[in-house]
Amino acid sequence: MYQYLSKVDSTDDLKRLNNREIQILADEIRSFLIDSVSKTGGHLASNLGVVELTLALHTVFNSPDDKIIWDVGHQAYVHKILTGRREQFSTLRQYKGLSGFPKRYESEHDHFDTGHSSTSISAAMGLATARDLNNDNHHVIAVIGDGAMTGGLAFEALNHIGQSEKDIIVILNDNEMSISPNVGGLSNYLNKIRTAPIYSKVKDDVENLISNIPAIGKTVMKTAEKAKDSIKYFFVPGVLFEELGFTYIGPIDGHNYNALYEVMNRTKNIKGPVLLHVITKKGKGYHLAEKSPDKFHGVNPFKVETGKPVYNKSTLSYSEIAGKTLVECAEKDEKIVAITAAMPSGTGLSDFANKYPNRFFDVGIAEQHAATFAAGMAAGGYKPVFAVYSTFLQRAYDQVIHDACIQNLPVTYLIDRAGLVGNDGETHHGSLDISFLSCIPNLTFLAPKDGLELRQMVKFAMDHNGPIAIRYPRGSVELENEELLNPIQVGKGEVIYEKGYDALIIALGTVNQMALDICKELEINNIFTTLVNPRFIKPIDKELITNLAKKHKRIYTIEDNAKIGGFGSQVQALLNDYKILKEVKVFALPDEFIEHGDVDILYNKLGLNCDSIIKEIKSDFNYDALSNVAITK
Repeated sequence: MYQYLSKVDSTDDLKRLNNREIQILADEIRSFLIDSVSKTGGHLASNLGVVELTLALHTVFNSPDDKIIWDVGHQAYVHKILTGRREQFSTLRQYKGLSGFPKRYESEHDHFDTGHSSTSISAAMGLATARDLNNDNHHVIAVIGDGAMTGGLAFEALNHIGQSEKDIIVILNDNEMSISPNVGGLSNYLNKIRTAPIYSKVKDDVENLISNIPAIGKTVMKTAEKAKDSIKYFFVPGVLFEELGFTYIGPIDGHNYNALYEVMNRTKNIKGPVLLHVITKKGKGYHLAEKSPDKFHGVNPFKVETGKPVYNKSTLSYSEIAGKTLVECAEKDEKIVAITAAMPSGTGLSDFANKYPNRFFDVGIAEQHAATFAAGMAAGGYKPVFAVYSTFLQRAYDQVIHDACIQNLPVTYLIDRAGLVGNDGETHHGSLDISFLSCIPNLTFLAPKDGLELRQMVKFAMDHNGPIAIRYPRGSVELENEELLNPIQVGKGEVIYEKGYDALIIALGTVNQMALDICKELEINNIFTTLVNPRFIKPIDKELITNLAKKHKRIYTIEDNAKIGGFGSQVQALLNDYKILKEVKVFALPDEFIEHGDVDILYNKLGLNCDSIIKEIKSDFNYDALSNVAITK
């Protein structure tokens, strides 16, 4: 089916192709990507946009000797295909299959694990410094998108590299997108450069002119240098990268392979830091993705002809429930504002953005700034809501503590994708938030058992005077219209099943449905339980839990967070404080980074499923299957 792609099993094979053959190969790669990702799901639009760029990188440079670092990794599929992993592509993002991101364990061509944005330039600086200390001689190339360039980490690295004058090439893949359209001053700056390609020619002409001026004194030379700068600034409103110490080249058409090849060949011989500005189109070659690149950023399996998902969704996601509830609250309270770090759609804030554009703020991929910005708005009398994935809130940890919680400001954190998220793997699982947030003074922290309770918690948060966080998982849920039977009160949980005093099960958040199934199955086996939905991670319901703990023979907690520092450890500490000397068995995630794969497969492997938990509880009661009797050990 593929004339040239089937022959490319390594970068050496790629280098044997001529320019015409590589152009055909680019079309074949796009066809292969569309077909493969439509079956496995994954990041499509960003990879379609970097086909020629990746081909040029691997023909000009010699990976793995030369180090190519991909930022985030959303755009590394073509790199994987060209470095010997084409035949494994049907396993992409599947359990025990190829990762959706660069992984050092997966290939010698993957030099740095990625998954979060804005890291590539810092990593490249580290690799280049190690190269120089070892007296090695190879190229280090960081590929970063214009969306990721809005992250402060990228500019910290640019500043360091410019000062060091190291030989590093930064390729700015400019497609005017991150996940959603880019926003902010940097986006506007890049747009000015895109529309002023005369810059590069003027810069070269002026520098040639100055270099030919006879040596007639320092004063004249300084004047000439000032003239050069003045002319540059006249034609381009700001030469940011050159002022940071980089040689700027561009912008270059990122879909013109010949131009990319020629420019990269020249670029690799330039001494010092170089920034190569490449213009690409996200979704290139697939008209549906070109038209709606945000919708085809990360996709589930879909029909190529229509772009429609293979599986139709009939329920609302937790993200959508949170977002729609926030809109309802904002209708009644004009002080409510919403903040996202470049993910309005992913976090359910699109409706809010459309209805209240003046009260919606997309700060770009800059979670640290988002957290402190929210604190500043709270200090100014508003009720900011920062909706963010659990894994990305890790990047703003100090700002949550220092800028919101110490001042006890009313900032709400809607923590999406809590627990295991599946196919994106280690970098995206939200398995640590309970551990790193529970210890922060002044922070109120909740977890709903279902969509209805999430609605009520969002409403509760809007009336709370202080920092508050609500964690909820990825996925969809049926949403009932009725109000909660037990209204939410600060620090109060609820008993949702009560049949006896053999086992007390405290299940946090959406694992409550599984816990309810466990309780019913145990009852069939004459083990009678009480099930508690704590609602509040902090403040924990001391009265409810201690009173029930005294009555029950055994105590169990279930959660989708790391066991160390998780909710179960708080229950253990609470009972210890109250001198209730009973063992608390904690069912939680182990002390390890959990691989990618279907969520159900992962939870089964880790023992966080009905059958495994029931089996362990039965063993604690010396359950005799023949006599159908449970005897407490």
